[in-house]
Formats: sequence, structure tokens, C-alpha cells
Amino acid sequence: MAEGGAPQDVRAGPARPAFSRIEIVANERSGSVGPGACAEAEALAREFGFDAHARVLDPDALVDGLKAALDARPDLLVVLGGDGTAGAAASLCGPFGPLLAPLPGGTMNILPHALYGRGDWRNTLRLILEDGRERPVAGGEIGGRSFYVAAVLGDPALWAPAREALRARQLWLAVDRALYAWRRCFRRKLRFSLDGAPHRKAEALALLCPLISRNIPDDAPGLEAAAIDPHSWGEVLRLGLAALLNPLIGPVLGGDWRADPAVTVDLCREGHAYARRHINATIDGEPVRLPRTVHIRFRPVAFRALVPAGDPHQPPSDAAKA
Repeated sequence: MAEGGAPQDVRAGPARPAFSRIEIVANERSGSVGPGACAEAEALAREFGFDAHARVLDPDALVDGLKAALDARPDLLVVLGGDGTAGAAASLCGPFGPLLAPLPGGTMNILPHALYGRGDWRNTLRLILEDGRERPVAGGEIGGRSFYVAAVLGDPALWAPAREALRARQLWLAVDRALYAWRRCFRRKLRFSLDGAPHRKAEALALLCPLISRNIPDDAPGLEAAAIDPHSWGEVLRLGLAALLNPLIGPVLGGDWRADPAVTVDLCREGHAYARRHINATIDGEPVRLPRTVHIRFRPVAFRALVPAGDPHQPPSDAAKA
């Protein structure tokens, strides 16, 4: 691990990208950002000699604030905020926009942790400004919603609101949502087809991007698609409910959850999923309700991240991959 906990084995290009103009945006009401973070990040960038400009994001107008920063035509956009802010910035930058550094500033920080590890945003910012490398990041799209780490489709995603209530220490709300999710288990299957294959059904379909998948390399031509279909509560417990809900933490449970008999794994470039009613899902950790039919698409380059320098030929570590 480097200073701040950033993985040194991030696959990055060999040449340091040229950039001089930096726009910094911060949602200072988000998670671990806090008052003054915007000015602190700007001062740090100016220490390195960059032409930096920072602005505080209004939580009620995040997209407008991000668009205003991009209208300044920066070479690098630095974002301090939660997962929603990071995802919105990645979507707006896209493959042809400026380099993006989505630094950890929320509670879960799914995308920042996948890119940089669990270090402090200040140390990470120093690392990328000193000797950053460009890293193309692949992603996926479900029903027009982009994701860059992982998505879970199916009723098991209903456990995510219970997890969030527990994280917020709202015990009774967590119990209520957990009971609701419990009652929904095994009541209906998700149906899906991947890359033109015959239709299948399962309790849940997990889609992992190359950024965090242990089974596929960064240059893989698709998403890792894991169909999860336990048939009893005993199988759910064996698989591990946490792994079912969030593929990112599967390794913490011990062993590879993909090896469970209730899981089948494929590579997916395109597909669709459907249910009798709406589809419950989590997309990069955010609970969402999707239409009854959604299209799944792999995006080889979703955006370009600025990451700490590392050995591009070294395999990803288990700490950074699920």
C-alpha cells in the first residue's frame, strides 16, 4: 500500500498525462468532506503549481454545479462527495471529457475505494498530483443508468435500504425494512438473457465491472455476470447474505462466493432483464426501482480516471478486487 492506503497495483498507463487546469468541486455536507474541504483542496493543488479553481456544490443542485465546473473546460475534475456525486461526475465526463478524480467524501465511497483504496482524500490527492496516471475505466449501463463498480438486480436488493437504515443507526426502521425484504424473498424470480442466450431466471443477477472483478482483467470485453439462485434460507445463509447483496464485500466472508453451487458466472456484453412488475436493484450501492424491462450494456471506456502511479503489469490485488 502507498501513503494513504491507495493500491500500488492499479493498472495505469506508463506516461504521466499532461494537465494544468484543475476544477475542484466539493459537497461539503456529504459524509466525511466537511466545511473548508473545498478551499483546502484548492490550496493543495496550487502548492503543486496548478491553475486550480474550487467551488462548493449545492446538494440540491449537484448536476448544475458539476456542469458549471465542466464548462470551465478543465484538464482534470476533482470531486469530493458521496457516491451519487461521483457517479454523476463520471457520467458527465464520459470517455471524451476531462480526467476525473472522484475522491472519497461520502459514507460508502464505492467508486473512490475501488480506484484508490481506503486512504484519506488529502493523501490521495497529493499522490495523483505528484505522479498520477491515466486509467480508462470500463462500466455498465442498466435501463439508461450508468454504473462503474457493481449492480445487483432482483428482490434481494430490498435488503439494501435495511443496511442503510442500520448504517444511520435507525434501528427500528432497519428492522421494518428487513422484515419487508424477508417477506419478499423467494416470491418472484428475475428473468434475463445475456448476449442472446436463452432466457434464464434467478433470485438475483449481480453485474461486476472489470474495476473490481477478480475473475476478469481490466481489458475484458464485458461485465462479469453472476446469477444467484438459492432455493432455501439454508442456501442463503451458506452463500452469505452480505455477499448476495454486495459483491464488493464477498471476499470478507471467506472464500469465493462465486464458487457456491447457487451461483453461475458468465461474461456479458449486452442483455436484458425483466420481471412481472418493477425490478428492485442496487446500482453502485444506491437502491433504485427500475422498470419491469431493462436493457444491459457494457461500456469499454466509461470515463478516464487519474490514479496513483503503479505497475501496469502487476495483477490486481484481492483488496482491490471482489
